[in-house]
Amino acid sequence: MDDLPPFTNIAVSDVPTVHDRIVKKFHSHQTRSLQYRLKQLRSLYWGIKDAEPAILEALQLDLGKGPYEAFLSEVNWVLNDIIFMSKNLERFVKDEKPDDIEFTNKLMNPRIRKDPVGAVLIIGAYNFPIQLSLGPLIGAIAAGCTAVLKPSENSPNSARIMQHIVSESLDREAYEVVQGGIPESTALLEQKWDKIFYTGNDKVGTIIARKAAETLTPVVLELGGRNPAIISKHADPRLAARRLLFAKLHNAGQVCVSQNYIMVEKDILPAFLQQLAIALKEFQPQGAEGNKDYGKIVNERQWARLKGMLDSTHGKIVSGGRTNKNTLFFEPTVVQVDSIEDSLIKDESFGPLIPVLPVANIDEAIRNANAVHATPLGLYTFGNKQETDKVLAQTRSGGASVNDAFFHASIPTLAFGGVGDSGQGAYRGKASFDCFTHRRSITHTPGWVESMLDVRYPPYTEEKLKKLRKMQEKKPDFDREGRVTGGWVWWTIGLGSKSATGAGVRWAVLSAVLAVAVRIYRGRLV
Repeated sequence: MDDLPPFTNIAVSDVPTVHDRIVKKFHSHQTRSLQYRLKQLRSLYWGIKDAEPAILEALQLDLGKGPYEAFLSEVNWVLNDIIFMSKNLERFVKDEKPDDIEFTNKLMNPRIRKDPVGAVLIIGAYNFPIQLSLGPLIGAIAAGCTAVLKPSENSPNSARIMQHIVSESLDREAYEVVQGGIPESTALLEQKWDKIFYTGNDKVGTIIARKAAETLTPVVLELGGRNPAIISKHADPRLAARRLLFAKLHNAGQVCVSQNYIMVEKDILPAFLQQLAIALKEFQPQGAEGNKDYGKIVNERQWARLKGMLDSTHGKIVSGGRTNKNTLFFEPTVVQVDSIEDSLIKDESFGPLIPVLPVANIDEAIRNANAVHATPLGLYTFGNKQETDKVLAQTRSGGASVNDAFFHASIPTLAFGGVGDSGQGAYRGKASFDCFTHRRSITHTPGWVESMLDVRYPPYTEEKLKKLRKMQEKKPDFDREGRVTGGWVWWTIGLGSKSATGAGVRWAVLSAVLAVAVRIYRGRLV
């Protein structure tokens, strides 16, 4: 890290120059080549691999991440992402044959072409600075786009190493990392991009969406949410405690998909709290402070925000509560609260706070979840199948994990994204390629079909209208009350009957008649 240039904001006056260069490179059409894309991806792989020690050091400096977490959710994640994309890119870029095309329209060879959307802006997040910045960039490269990456200034050491990797590994005319805070980000948003990809909080996401709307620029917003966990009395309290605690210890709770609060049916509350204490002692036998596997809060501003939330709660601290402003330490803290209006539930903590809210039943938990945040990024439910099915049927969320904490978000090839105000758009795996790709519908009309197309040319006569109706008018398979009438297919299958019961009777009669006929026929043969 000492060999790298210091974190330096780009001059605001230089932003248009960078933007113009990236746009110009896209219009050179060089990035569309499959071989170009593969070369960039493979070069990026080795750039990351060679810089792995520096990345681990940067993550330790920025977030206190130990090597295990840094390898699991940052370095290895993006390396495997590149390998996956390299192996499958040739398949992804091929034209597709669309579904549901009528026979006559197939004569025009309709197909879906995969075009890059253009020059894109990617704004990363501080909590997983490598994964949440380079992950979208991998998708942009694979799709044939050019890109500017603006990492979070709140993880400056990670931003420095990414700038080094990109400048040394990729085509500088096509891909560039720029550093900065609000003024520099504002200058970037003043430029016209073909797509903007942002990961962060909803307040900044709103600003980006509003600015992008001025130029009709599409956006992908990966935001957060007040994610609920729901534990029924039929759940395994030990299993639920261990899995949800893991989610809050990972990255010191600075995970957009970790649960923001846990609702527990009162019958199982004592057992769950006991298992939380047991799991915490097992995971951190020497306590959280000084534990090399437990991270720190990213900066003093975020630490103070979390401390303010804890100080404002009306709940009872069950365990934890210790903090240290000088080291940005914040102990995992379990708090039993009694209302969804509590400070620990009303806002997204994005930290190691673990509010537990007792509920009478699953119905109350569902009502609370919808009242606190109708469209969170994640939802986690523990119970029997009937209960979990009910929770999923009566709530919404970007994704959900049944009987676990954010497992759906840990599968690198499973599409990931929010819904409503927790985000829009999705990426990861093939979805990362699709995210930066325009699916362009194309047809090719041969000259020999001209006689078939004569009906579309003026003048429009009654004869042509009759011909058009005959060619294109479809008959509904339902009546004015919305009841299915079936059409000729159902008439044939049902032997002319208008009901399933009548059809069954007719098939039974027909089967009996056929059986008699077969016996008679066989008797004659004998």
